[in-house]
Amino acid sequence: MSTSYKDSGVDIKAGEETVDKIKEIVKSTFNKNVLSGIGHFGAFYEMDFKKYENPVLVSSVDGVGTKLKVAFMMDKHDTVGQDLVNHCVNDIAVGGAIPHYFMDYMAFGKLDPRVAEKIMEGFAKACRENGVALIGGETAEMPGLYSEDEYDMSGTIVGIIEKAKILNGDKVKKGDALVGFPSTGLHTNGYSLARKVLFQKYSVNDKPEGFENTIGEELLQVHKSYLNLIQTIIGKMDVHAFSHITGGGIMGNTMRVVPEGLSLNIDWNSWKLPKIFELIKTTGNISDEEMRKAFNIGIGLIAIIDKNDLEKLKSIAEDIKEECFIIGNVE
Repeated sequence: MSTSYKDSGVDIKAGEETVDKIKEIVKSTFNKNVLSGIGHFGAFYEMDFKKYENPVLVSSVDGVGTKLKVAFMMDKHDTVGQDLVNHCVNDIAVGGAIPHYFMDYMAFGKLDPRVAEKIMEGFAKACRENGVALIGGETAEMPGLYSEDEYDMSGTIVGIIEKAKILNGDKVKKGDALVGFPSTGLHTNGYSLARKVLFQKYSVNDKPEGFENTIGEELLQVHKSYLNLIQTIIGKMDVHAFSHITGGGIMGNTMRVVPEGLSLNIDWNSWKLPKIFELIKTTGNISDEEMRKAFNIGIGLIAIIDKNDLEKLKSIAEDIKEECFIIGNVE
């Protein structure tokens, strides 16, 4: 009796079914710059450099972390793809770049075409919202490395910026103001601590007092894209730097764009801690210091600007219906 690849846990037919399911989803993100259809060995993207004097390509790669564990528990897979795209977009947007294309990697213990399709729908939705083409990726079935009902994913974003317009923090100076913009929850960081704390007391379907959503729904809130906000601001005023608040919290991420010799003075009481973070903090008896290191605690993006431009920034944010808080200064 012969042994097949399927006997070892890899189902080629499931892979082919997945490709068939996602073809149209992927094509929905294409633009005139995409030269290849799905199925080629490489993806081809024609970049127009004519409007740039000194174009610089900007790229970033990331994952979703253990937020995926919540998606498994909820059997809800249409939001984690959005999380991944938006996280990657934000990472290059804070440098001033415009994202152009995205590529994904998904690895399954056992490939379920239904789940893969839901994830891809999330990728495509976020790509369309950010004006990004999903031009290629890889889907792997890896029995023995992942359990049958689990998967992992990563994504790569590529964008472009004029070299003279790169925001790298070199303009940041003493006295600059820090303006925070709200997150939509945990985004994609701190989930190992959140899960450890919350799931000792609650299930994903529990709805704590004062919450409109279940614990699972709160934890799966989509990581917000700040691309439009960032581009609107830098199109109307001078910004010294932006900080995307991910692992390491407000201090850890914002110090990455603050020149040596300067520090941050944060007024931690200048915004209200969102309910989900309050729940994590009280349920786990977590210190303020630990919360501030592990989570964004309600601030997903920080703009560092001249203090004399505060009213201008607040007016811009108000025009596009974005809430903001003055949360501190550079000293």
